[in-house]
Amino acid sequence: MNNNDAAAAAACFTEDAVYVTDRGPVNGREAIEKWYADLFQKVHFSDHIITIDQDAPHIIGTDGKEMWATGGWSTIIKGENFGPTQIKGYWSVIREGDDWKIRMLTSNITPAPAPATKTAETK
Repeated sequence: MNNNDAAAAAACFTEDAVYVTDRGPVNGREAIEKWYADLFQKVHFSDHIITIDQDAPHIIGTDGKEMWATGGWSTIIKGENFGPTQIKGYWSVIREGDDWKIRMLTSNITPAPAPATKTAETK
């Protein structure tokens, strides 16, 4: 993400992966790479940080080659007419295989807090 490299980001996914974005699902590694390429043309990412929840990951399946995990993320974005702005959200993932490729990733963007308003008590 920090390098804004669509091919590298998509390489983390299985061929038949699904990335559920805040704008809907993107199906397959090729489509995921295109989604990232389109995004990186509009927005530059920096300071991308991922955190993993304390109780994650969880091994699933009987062969120990599948897992799910959850966590949070934050990044700085800058576009042609905006930013830099910090955004953040949460993610969940299912990974599989010896190389732990992403089979399914979901992410959201949490809304920014509303600006404080003066109440009768603080005026």
